Amino acid sequence: MREDVESLDIADVTANWVNAAVLQRQIDDRIKALADLSHTPLFFGRLDYLHAPGADEAEGGEGERFYIGRRHVHDAVGDPMVIDWRAPVSQPFYRASKKDPMDVGLRRRFGYTGGDLTAYEDERLSDPAEAEVVSALLQAEIERPRVGPMRDIVATIQPEQDEIVRSGLSGSVCVQGGPGTGKTAVGLHRVAYLLYAHRERLARTGTLVIGPNRSFLHYIEQVLPALGELEVKQATVDDLVAHVEVRGVDSADAAVIKGDARMAEVLRRAVRSHITPPTESVVVVRGSRRWRVPGHELEEIVRELTARDMRYGAAREALPQRIAHAVLVQMERSGEAPDDRVQDAVARNAAVKAAVKAIWPAVDPAKLVLRLLSDADFLAEHAEGVLSEDEQKCVLWERPARSVRAAKWSSADAVLIDEVTDLVARTHSLGHVVLDEAQDLSPMQYRAVGRRCTTGSATVLGDLAQGTTPWATRSWAEALRHLGKEEAVVEELTVGFRVPRDVIAYASRLLPHIAPGLAPVSSVRENPGAFEVREASDGARDVVAACVEALEREGSVGLIAADARIPDLASALSDAGLTYLGPGEETTAATRLTLVPASLAKGLEYDYVVLDEPAAVVDGEPDERTGLRRLYVALTRAVSGLVVIHAAPLPEQLGA
Repeated sequence: MREDVESLDIADVTANWVNAAVLQRQIDDRIKALADLSHTPLFFGRLDYLHAPGADEAEGGEGERFYIGRRHVHDAVGDPMVIDWRAPVSQPFYRASKKDPMDVGLRRRFGYTGGDLTAYEDERLSDPAEAEVVSALLQAEIERPRVGPMRDIVATIQPEQDEIVRSGLSGSVCVQGGPGTGKTAVGLHRVAYLLYAHRERLARTGTLVIGPNRSFLHYIEQVLPALGELEVKQATVDDLVAHVEVRGVDSADAAVIKGDARMAEVLRRAVRSHITPPTESVVVVRGSRRWRVPGHELEEIVRELTARDMRYGAAREALPQRIAHAVLVQMERSGEAPDDRVQDAVARNAAVKAAVKAIWPAVDPAKLVLRLLSDADFLAEHAEGVLSEDEQKCVLWERPARSVRAAKWSSADAVLIDEVTDLVARTHSLGHVVLDEAQDLSPMQYRAVGRRCTTGSATVLGDLAQGTTPWATRSWAEALRHLGKEEAVVEELTVGFRVPRDVIAYASRLLPHIAPGLAPVSSVRENPGAFEVREASDGARDVVAACVEALEREGSVGLIAADARIPDLASALSDAGLTYLGPGEETTAATRLTLVPASLAKGLEYDYVVLDEPAAVVDGEPDERTGLRRLYVALTRAVSGLVVIHAAPLPEQLGA
């Protein structure tokens, strides 16, 4: 297929060089999309239907056989050889069962090792005598060692996951999933499915995946390209609101208040305060005539525009046209016949411009937020009845900045500027947005994301038990309300495929203390995993020794520790001659060890995890509950085994 595209000759098929350049760009993109992916087989399953599609049992006729893969593949004459996993005919591969075979007689799974076909497994769904068994190849794929970035799960999607993946574009979905339930993979595969089912629409409106940090985005960035989707953008929330350079850090209390949804009302008031009711008439001179719009008429125009609750900037642009229209009415009454060009000319008149500047001045979002955080009187005026005096004092800067450029903006400040920017001019909306690790967003951050999909839909992914920010959401209903997607369906994934049984059972001891209402994850893995808790006798040396032991096995190794302990552990690893990577960097056969600060562990996974000093992880957070949630995240990053090393007593919530 790639060679066919490469052989296309477009020398004489375009009218001009512009069309030729556009067509060549499309061909280059198609060639790029058809590139071979090493160790990624094109097909992973086969369906043997009992009857031809659309035929029933009475009509007879032998069914067709379809190979299921990541991409559609056809032969030289265009006949399909592999069917895209997202096609309707592929759905029974994920949904068919003994109880509901969906007209499938045989389902075959293929197993691969390093890209070579090494095994296959048949399941005869139409044979009542054959017992339904757990797929050995499915188990092998789930437990295969992790080296490198996150990979797709098209060969192992489960029925409950497939139902979410194939949900329609018009509705939003919120997925609550514990560690290892595949919520991130489900969200990414839903994007791939929606691009397949609604490609033209999403090509116009765009799609976006939002992750918690750059390390996480780097870890997942190869999943969609492996499925043939190269155009999906990825960003963090900080990227979306990057109106100013972030150089400052808020205290936890200040960040919580700035992230509170009440700040939206404070900002709205501050923006609207710039509107000044007119007191004088506007006199427009055209030729020998003077046309006067009285103050009371201007006041009525301003009142109407304010009542319509338009964007501040849109109303400001409409105001001169409304004033000009009032002048044109007077012209028509006097017998003139002005047209649209006259109205535009009047709207550009110096007197009209001056009036608009006085009544409805331009607002610079960054300057407005700067004044709000620097001027106690200005903040008090617009926060009255919304924020208490103590809350106002908490968000005010101790050292007010003289200019936007000199200010030490925080991440929360940037979100406030984004809110004002949207109050002034509407934010561009995308067709679909995936928001991962959503439990850590503040209400104002939810609003920032929601602005990017007001006319589109969203897939919200997260785990309330893993909320590790002081402003972490308390319920999905609350989060979806701030996002503007109250109608979203909330789905819960409780079956774990990644974390070993013993490990998830140990970590789940924390759930009653961090998320009492959540059901613990039940692991389907047959291998219980390697799990050990060791009391350290020689500090960092014991940690290094555990890493050496883990590296003797196949797969990736993650050393997770409290952020404050990372420098000492880095020195200990270097002294021992162990090379290591930072979180999000791609592991290789030569370098399989990653040193991970606990604050960056969320969303990542490693075959073997060495967790250093759980008590230090808890103590590194502002409060105990947040610390226990951080510990829960760190404990659940392992795929095959976990070693917990401690010198200090373990947190009592973990039990004996």
